[in-house]
Amino acid sequence: MRQLPVWLAAAWAMSLSVLGFMVVPMLFVHLPTPALAGQMAAKLFAAQTWVSVVCGALLLMAFRSNRPLTPVDTAREATLFVVAGVLLALLVELAVAPRIVARDNLALWHRVGSAMYFGQWICALVVFGKLVAAGTAPQGSSESA
Repeated sequence: MRQLPVWLAAAWAMSLSVLGFMVVPMLFVHLPTPALAGQMAAKLFAAQTWVSVVCGALLLMAFRSNRPLTPVDTAREATLFVVAGVLLALLVELAVAPRIVARDNLALWHRVGSAMYFGQWICALVVFGKLVAAGTAPQGSSESA
């Protein structure tokens, strides 16, 4: 049970990695038209948003429980990145994606969405790194990674 936050952070970071760096590029290579690939990518990114929200919410609950699963200093440091990552996910889904789907200044909104997705990925990796570092620190030390 003490490893739950690490597993949640790993699931969040790896789902972002696999979708953004492997699955979506393969859609554009293997589907017959870019429009079809874009429609499928939009659906996958929408699903990824909810994976991010669920992982983030569960991480925050694990950080704030009465019996914390993570050292308090690590939880405090990671909380900012969890919140930032979840906010980026929601912003991409609710503000950027509708503009991309509507093809409203497509190049601009695609760049903005990609940058925000990358930022979310960085947040997830930072959270994962902090939790792994806290888990491998010697017992009794208060490492602030």
